[in-house]
Amino acid sequence: MTIALSPATPVRLLCQQQLTRKPVLFCFQDKFPTSGNVVCWSASANYASLWVGARRLQPLVKPSWGKRSGIVRCATIEEIEAEKSSIEKDVKERMEKTVETVRSNFNSIRTGRASPAMLDKIEVDYYGTPVSLKSIAQISTPDASSILVQPYDKSSLKAIEKAIVSSDVGMTPNNDGEVIRLAVPQLTSDRRKELSKIVSKQAEEGKVAIRNIRRDALKAYEKLEKEKKLSEDNVKDLSSDLQKVTDEYMKKIDTVFKQKEKELLKV
Repeated sequence: MTIALSPATPVRLLCQQQLTRKPVLFCFQDKFPTSGNVVCWSASANYASLWVGARRLQPLVKPSWGKRSGIVRCATIEEIEAEKSSIEKDVKERMEKTVETVRSNFNSIRTGRASPAMLDKIEVDYYGTPVSLKSIAQISTPDASSILVQPYDKSSLKAIEKAIVSSDVGMTPNNDGEVIRLAVPQLTSDRRKELSKIVSKQAEEGKVAIRNIRRDALKAYEKLEKEKKLSEDNVKDLSSDLQKVTDEYMKKIDTVFKQKEKELLKV
């Protein structure tokens, strides 16, 4: 059993007569009737010892009441707060990464207007090592219907051209020995609708990921409750706060989705 205590808190333990079989009850009061076994609690830092008369009890983690000696490790308020903060920080970091992943996936889907982000997912076999295209070339858009790829190393032109052809960007590279030009074709009405469905699916996958992060956090809170570090009311309050954070990130995904959908359907 883990209990948040201050070392200065006067605490006594009231046990039943048969310590080997009956449950042990903790009392946070200075005084109570002395019938039964009255056991003293002494603490130093965040460790505490239980005493039956002049005999010290075994650790509660693995009780051995017959020996009557031991030390109990108690969680401090600071430790409990640190665990709560760690869970909350992890939730926000993971949810933020999820939104960024959804946004990145959306950017790689072309909308009929040229954008360097269309080539974000392309990897090039550069001297036997797969690297992202944008790490070995400068990508720009001279106008709304074309993309210019200028490699830092001209010897990589062939590899870049091959990677673009093998990708699903749907554009044919024009290699003039210095740079690679890509003409962005206009999307047909059917293609726009098809891409809109893909974007919708990716947005839903992002929301599922957000819900899974919320589920993991709830399990972490429930674990703290089982360890007696949080009360049932604490967990309810934290769950309510967690739902607000979840709703906030759900709205962020909805926002980027609507923006992308608008771009796709705009002729």
